[in-house]
Amino acid sequence: MRVMAYARDGSPDVLELREVAKPVPKRREILVRIRATTVPLSAGAPHQGRPGRSRIVVPGQELAGDVEAIGGDVTRFKAGDPVVAWTGLRLGTYAEYACLSERSTIFGKPAAMTYEEAATLPTSGLDATYLLRKANIRPGERMLFNGAGGSMGTYAVQIAKALGAEVTAVDSAPKLDMLRSIGADHVVDYTVQDCMDTSETYDVIFDVIGDRSPRDILARLSPRGRYITAVPSLAQMLTSRWARWSGDKSVIAWVPRTMGRQAKDFAFLERLIEEGDVKAVLDRRFPLEQANDAYRYVAQGNKKGHVILTMGS
Repeated sequence: MRVMAYARDGSPDVLELREVAKPVPKRREILVRIRATTVPLSAGAPHQGRPGRSRIVVPGQELAGDVEAIGGDVTRFKAGDPVVAWTGLRLGTYAEYACLSERSTIFGKPAAMTYEEAATLPTSGLDATYLLRKANIRPGERMLFNGAGGSMGTYAVQIAKALGAEVTAVDSAPKLDMLRSIGADHVVDYTVQDCMDTSETYDVIFDVIGDRSPRDILARLSPRGRYITAVPSLAQMLTSRWARWSGDKSVIAWVPRTMGRQAKDFAFLERLIEEGDVKAVLDRRFPLEQANDAYRYVAQGNKKGHVILTMGS
């Protein structure tokens, strides 16, 4: 089978198209024929300045495809099932096939989505759903999204609107029309206006990219406001404690979840998709062998929603 892989860190040029043996599922694994995957800045991407590697790395963590074969003890899936999955630290989705434990983060592909669209669900779609449901968004609440035009942000804006929030979306000028098209009530070009330099307050602020001071964000929250961060850090942890001690505001951060919680969140997101309230925002598609070009495009920081790799027929 074909994979895009690298053996040393560096620029996207280190990614090479290789032929490797097609994997065989173990007794509790499924073999998935991958149809599409996503291209984020992380998920095993090669980077300049990191130590050299001594093993072959196949990047990528999200996939949509079809179950081609199952191990003898698999009960959740059967051959032919269309699925979406997250591979976690195992990576490996820049490939035509992957073996996954049936206990992994795997769900049936929503019928309303293409494979390309569905490949965006396991990370940004599911994480946005978890964070917003944990924040208990109520109809009429005012929400600000910093970094709204990327992978998680485009899902989060739509989910918040489906929950009845009034949404202000912050990003660069080329993304503002797209953000309006997916439901944002107000848009802000961060190159023209600092969304924190205002007297406005919000019930919820979702910092998607994590480039704002937690204390500045808390200062822009109304009483009982919630600060959602998609990139938790030590600063956010300390701020969370300070917020609890100093008032009634709270900090909500991403944490690993049980499969049961993931399944509930996925079912909630799938219902929004099936009802037409949420859709995947796709910017560009590249064939597998052009993963280098896809990484270069994503690194420019201008993508609207998601960039996809496709495996062909």
